[in-house]
Amino acid sequence: MTHPKKAAVIDMGTNTFHLLLVELHGKVFNTLYKEKVAVKLGQGGITQNQITADAEKRALHTLGHFKNLINGENIDQIFAFATSAVRNANNGPDFVKKVKEELGIEIHVISGEEEAQLIYEGIHFSGCLDEHTYLMMDIGGGSVEFIIGNAEKAFWKQSFEIGGQRLLDAFHYHDPILPDEVEKLEQYCGEKLQPLMDAIEKYKPSGFVGASGTFDTLVDMYYASMLQCKLTGQHVFELPVVDFYQLFKLLISKNRAERLQIPGMIAMRVDMIVVASCLIDFILQHIQVESIRCSHYSLKEGAVSRMLSGEIALHN
Repeated sequence: MTHPKKAAVIDMGTNTFHLLLVELHGKVFNTLYKEKVAVKLGQGGITQNQITADAEKRALHTLGHFKNLINGENIDQIFAFATSAVRNANNGPDFVKKVKEELGIEIHVISGEEEAQLIYEGIHFSGCLDEHTYLMMDIGGGSVEFIIGNAEKAFWKQSFEIGGQRLLDAFHYHDPILPDEVEKLEQYCGEKLQPLMDAIEKYKPSGFVGASGTFDTLVDMYYASMLQCKLTGQHVFELPVVDFYQLFKLLISKNRAERLQIPGMIAMRVDMIVVASCLIDFILQHIQVESIRCSHYSLKEGAVSRMLSGEIALHN
């Protein structure tokens, strides 16, 4: 009898590092273990295109912890992806080299285009696409990816270096955020996202999908406000736009300590969720939808879907 293949995916985001340990069975997978850690790789250095010494230390510590868990499951197939913070850091290559030397983990630094494609594949894998055209969005700490497409294919995709950590550093000086700061942030998004506006005009998406991160937390807050529980194994959630705006009003009117008290909020997201929600508000002004479809699957599940399809070769 053949043993199911096991693999590990490490998604090294600008704010959060994710570990996903999976067992592959034909066209499906089951999760052995998952963990996310707020490494904040971009903190303190992202605007200078640097990974600071402190951020590097946190990253190595977390990756060492991940490696122990991977070894504990006797997994030797590790797929590690690094995104915006490493992609843009002048000392990114040194960091990649250090991880390889100290931990034996080979990091693939992926382009914004590749990141958007993997996110599309992850969203597709969650089962939340159909024949309608959707605008898909994933808000990272360093970059934000947008994809327009349906269950058949992605028609357009682009990555923009305007992630949560960058917006936080540039606009969120007061807590609660000032209306003036919200206005400046959205104005800036308007300038930076012109290619997206053109694509929306061209493809006229009729639905909106938000992937992981901020959207997961917004869904948690929404469910908590309704005193409902999410079902285990559910990967797609609907967040009505009117309810998003109720949460948005709360988020921009409270300071950090008050935001932490909102049921469903997690400490890992409490800082970035304000600017991320301003970005969602900006997008909702340019697309007519009643609800946001939230996909729990994103980049790392996109990688798993490639393993299942054989695009990422697994050795025995």
